[in-house]
Amino acid sequence: MHDHGGMGMHLPELPPTTGRVLALDLGAASPVAWLAVLLAVAYGVGLWRLHARGVRWSPLRTASWLAGCAVTFYVTASGLQTYGMGMFSLHMVQHMVLSMISPLFLLLGAPVTLALRALPASPGASGMPRRLLLSALHSRLGQAVASPLFTVPLFIVSLYGLYFTPIFDDLMATTAGHTFMLLHFLVTGLLFFGPILAIDPWPRRSGHGARMLELLLPAPFHAFFGVTVMMSSGILLTSYANPPESWGIDPLYDQAAAGGIAWSFGEFPTVLVLAVVFFSWTRSEERANRAADRARERAIARGESGDDPALVAYNERLRRLAAQQP
Repeated sequence: MHDHGGMGMHLPELPPTTGRVLALDLGAASPVAWLAVLLAVAYGVGLWRLHARGVRWSPLRTASWLAGCAVTFYVTASGLQTYGMGMFSLHMVQHMVLSMISPLFLLLGAPVTLALRALPASPGASGMPRRLLLSALHSRLGQAVASPLFTVPLFIVSLYGLYFTPIFDDLMATTAGHTFMLLHFLVTGLLFFGPILAIDPWPRRSGHGARMLELLLPAPFHAFFGVTVMMSSGILLTSYANPPESWGIDPLYDQAAAGGIAWSFGEFPTVLVLAVVFFSWTRSEERANRAADRARERAIARGESGDDPALVAYNERLRRLAAQQP
C-alpha cells in the first residue's frame, strides 16, 4: 500500500484500470455517498406522504432525483473516489460531475416543491420544518445567496481559488477536508443552477433572457482554467506529485488530462440547461398568448372590441391629441 499525505489513507498498489476505476469500492466510500442515500430515502418519504393524500407526482421528477442521488453516490463510492486520491484527472471527473451533472438531475426533481407539499402545514411544532423552509426562501440571506453576484463568483472561485492556491492540498490532508471539498462542489452547483433552471420556488426569480446570460457568464473562465491546467509545465498540486510507482502514471501528463476534462466537460451541461430554459421561455410565451386570446374572446362575447387594452388606450390617446390640434 502507498501512504497518501496527511490523510493517513493508503492508495492501492494495483494500477488503475478501467475496471478498477469503474467498480464500486464501498470500503473507501466518502460520507457524501451515504448522504446521497439519505437524500433518496427522504425523497421517498415525501412521495409516500403525497401518495397517502392522493396527490399525484411526476414520475420524471422522481426518476431525475434518483438519478442525481445515484450519480452522486457512484462518483464518491467507486474507483473514482479511490484512485481519485492519487490521480488529478479522476479527481477532476468527480469535481465536474458533482458540480455540473448531479445538481441538474437533483434540481429537475423539484425537491423544494415536494417538501412544501409533503411537510405538514399545521400551526404547531409539526409544521415548523415547513415554516422554516418558507422563511429561508423569503429571507434576505436566501436572496443574497441566490444572487448572481454570489453564485457566479462562487462557481469561478471553486476552480481558480481551489487549484491555484494551497487550499486544495490543505483540504486533501484530512478526510474531513476532502469531504468538505466534495460537498462544496455539489452545493456550488445547486446554488448556481437552481435560479437558472427555476424548477422550484427560489429566493430570486429572473427573466428567461437573464437566466441564459447568467448561465453563459462563467463559460470563458471555465475554458481558460482548463487550458491553463493543460498547458502548465510544472506540477500544480503537491497531492498529485508522487503517485505510486506501480501505477506507472506521469503526474504531468495526468495533470494535462485533468485540464482537458475541465475544459471539455462544461459544454454538454451548458447546452442542456440552455435548452431547458429556452423551451421554458417558449412555453411561457405560448401560455401568455393563449391567455391574451381568451381575454379577447371574452371581450368580444361581451360586445367589446377584443383589442389589446394597451393598444386601445394608446390609440385613444392619439385621437385626443389629434382633436386638440388647431
